[in-house]
Amino acid sequence: MLSKLLFSWCLIALCVAIHAGGVASALLWLPHHSNATQRFWPLTWLFIRVAVRMILMHLVEITVWALFFFWQGALEDMSSALYFSAVTYTTTGYGDLVLPAEWRMLAGVEALTGILMCGWSAGFFFAIASRMLRSDPERAQ
Repeated sequence: MLSKLLFSWCLIALCVAIHAGGVASALLWLPHHSNATQRFWPLTWLFIRVAVRMILMHLVEITVWALFFFWQGALEDMSSALYFSAVTYTTTGYGDLVLPAEWRMLAGVEALTGILMCGWSAGFFFAIASRMLRSDPERAQ
């Protein structure tokens, strides 16, 4: 049990590193694209690009968990592992696929990681929206 928790901590750390790298790269990319006119379509396209980047990061994190479950033999094929990981990470939890008893604790850890990473993404979106409002004095009032 302890070794499995150690694995889960490593997976959490990897997800945080992936997310931190993605957010940091978006922060470097954002100033070059956020100085566009503060009109509806330029801002909409900016948020669409940010959303795509965030979702790609989540998909990479889901894939990391899936690869781990497949590598450990907890799920029989990669397709099932990806499906299980996506449903668990997003806390959808259909329950049609479950891990073997010795790995079940990791499903909860993956779900908690997914909640945290999705919250981080939502916070990042809020920070961008706040930044846009601060840069446009007319809208901030």
